[in-house]
Amino acid sequence: MKNTLPTLARIVLTLMLVIGFTQTLMSQATRDDPHPWTAPRTPDGQPDLQGVWANNTATPMERPEIFRGQAELTPDELQGIKERAEEILSGANEQAGEVFGDFLFRAAAGEQDIRVIDPEIGNYNTFWLADRNFDDTRTSLIVDPPTGRRPPLTEAALTRVRRQGGGRPEGGPMSFSDPDNPDGPEDLGLVARCISYGVPWLLPGYNAIFQILQTPDHVIIMQELIHDARIIPLDGRSHLNQRLRQWHGDSRGYFEGDTLVVETTNFSVDANKQGASENLRIIERFTRVAPETIHFEVTFDDPTTWTQPWTALILLAKAEGALFEYACHEGNYAMEGILAGARGAEQLEANNPR
Repeated sequence: MKNTLPTLARIVLTLMLVIGFTQTLMSQATRDDPHPWTAPRTPDGQPDLQGVWANNTATPMERPEIFRGQAELTPDELQGIKERAEEILSGANEQAGEVFGDFLFRAAAGEQDIRVIDPEIGNYNTFWLADRNFDDTRTSLIVDPPTGRRPPLTEAALTRVRRQGGGRPEGGPMSFSDPDNPDGPEDLGLVARCISYGVPWLLPGYNAIFQILQTPDHVIIMQELIHDARIIPLDGRSHLNQRLRQWHGDSRGYFEGDTLVVETTNFSVDANKQGASENLRIIERFTRVAPETIHFEVTFDDPTTWTQPWTALILLAKAEGALFEYACHEGNYAMEGILAGARGAEQLEANNPR
């Protein structure tokens, strides 16, 4: 007993110290965050991502040159950009011009002037645009590479761009680079024909609303723009045969802890997502980090387009109400006008040769 009691005493003392230290840490954690938040669960135990979510951030996809090497804005810089953006938008009631996507931030930061997209035909005014969110202090949505910009194009991509006429390769379907005088509907892109803007839709401020629905073996991501719905299986099935190509690619999903991971391959050559080829592979990660916030991380990987993969992190905010119907009619009744205008332009040029 002489040797046993001191040993027991040491064990008891050690346990008391460990318990006391743990209680101190827990008490500190409680003081730091008295109500730690965890993502709710669906009835089958998945993290609940369901609801309507909006991407109306003012943060640009790529870091402007004037903020080269600067990942975060100072409070004064952010306030100045916000005030300048309000001035721009208040004066854009006749024609909103290039205030979609990155353009508003770049203009407010003084890197470029606002231009009207089509001064002859006209453009949407601000009635059609969502209010932009300036809560994010980052200077770019791209988090990798650390430059906050897309990586350089490969030689194959540069050759492809030259062959297509030298347009911006990262423009994708929002570049509106359809020919001025199309011979027929086949010459017009998916946007003009109201077929699709592509998925995932990343441009903020214009119908950038999504609805997520979940079942035990599928997740559905409904995109307000042209009401594209992606039905993504979660049951571990393999991707489609590589010979089967689709405008929206072929998506497969799974949960990695509290994060929904979606991998999409098999894009059609006509998809032109972010200027990539049909070899594009997209990895999306959806993590609900607060009751009204989802971290949406998306990685673009196409070794025939960029010298390395690149990743953007977008903060999706909880939105009220349901998705509106996106009644895109250009592909229904305006196609006749588009083609008639092209023929009229050709006739005018023929009658007035230079």
